[in-house]
Amino acid sequence: MLQFDPLDEYPIHQAPLPMRYTATSDRNFYDRCIFQGVDHEADAYFITGLGVYPNLGVIDAYATVRRGDKQWAVRTSGRRPEDRMKQEVGPYRIEVIEPFKRLRLICDADDHGIGFDLLWESEYAPISEPQHTRRQGDRILLDASRFAGVGTWSGELRFDGETVAVTPERFTATRDRSWGIRPVGEPEPPGRPREFEGMWWCWVPLKFDDFAMHLMVEEDMFGARHTNLAVRVWPEATGRPVEQLGWPLPDISYRSGTRNPTHASFDLRTREGKALTLDVEPILGIPLAVGTGYGIDPDWQHGVWKARCGSTAASTTTTTPRSPGGPRSRSPTTSRASRSTGRRVGASSSTRASARTRRRGSPTTRPAHPERQSQIAPVLIAR
Repeated sequence: MLQFDPLDEYPIHQAPLPMRYTATSDRNFYDRCIFQGVDHEADAYFITGLGVYPNLGVIDAYATVRRGDKQWAVRTSGRRPEDRMKQEVGPYRIEVIEPFKRLRLICDADDHGIGFDLLWESEYAPISEPQHTRRQGDRILLDASRFAGVGTWSGELRFDGETVAVTPERFTATRDRSWGIRPVGEPEPPGRPREFEGMWWCWVPLKFDDFAMHLMVEEDMFGARHTNLAVRVWPEATGRPVEQLGWPLPDISYRSGTRNPTHASFDLRTREGKALTLDVEPILGIPLAVGTGYGIDPDWQHGVWKARCGSTAASTTTTTPRSPGGPRSRSPTTSRASRSTGRRVGASSSTRASARTRRRGSPTTRPAHPERQSQIAPVLIAR
């Protein structure tokens, strides 16, 4: 017999199924969010998120903070709640006060090294991203809907034996929410072996004083672009429509022998043909392969069953100039940025890229090491 969810009381169904069930039986269906707290002082950079994997029966969450050369991480996992509206696992929970506008994030894992009580606020509508679809051979590897967001944080962050006051003046907020299909949980039997061919990926939400921008670029190993987005948006209260900024041309340099970026710029163009340039200066990064469930973390992967009633773990890592290796290694980075027209303003962004070098105006070539990838998340800071 069918089982039901409290959401079934509302006229929101989009498939002939109770809200307890997804419209696909694919085990890799997921529903996940990530938030970044970008510290303008580059002292307490944090990333946190929560994911639900309905067909695996799992919910998990994580938080990680970097200060100097140390990184703290706490992870928690458990059985998916019967109530789909309940975003809570172990000491971690998310409360939706006003959708897209005000969310409260709470982590009471102080005994494991990290705690916080934070309020996300935004005057912007969610920023729509292109439907993200990728295949591996003939099979769908990724098929997801997603939106990004920019805003501010307020509250407190507890780690390293102290409490940091989180204020809108010091911290900028970015976020991403996506749902659909992507590899999650325990590894599946591979079948016929397939080689990971590499990709080049930039995801760049930006918050300036008076407007926001979002750039999204995905290219394959030959430089063919499969995902493209460049928009400028204004606070909802202005009533101004989204402005398209064409075909972004990234130029990213890396520290020799590493996947750590030293500089990034993006050439943009308005519909009237006006050229814009965004320059980014990286300052501080967080390897997502440590404690967050992304990439190659051997101890924690999104959607993996850990315990019926939940489990929590923590780690402290001394970071090094070289990012962890592997095909899914990522390292968000705090940065400064400027735009070609107007004064420098505070903002935040996230750029993810492979370890190849690109020259402005030249065709993209096959990377020498397509297995090397990193994820940098520049935080744009006023100066």
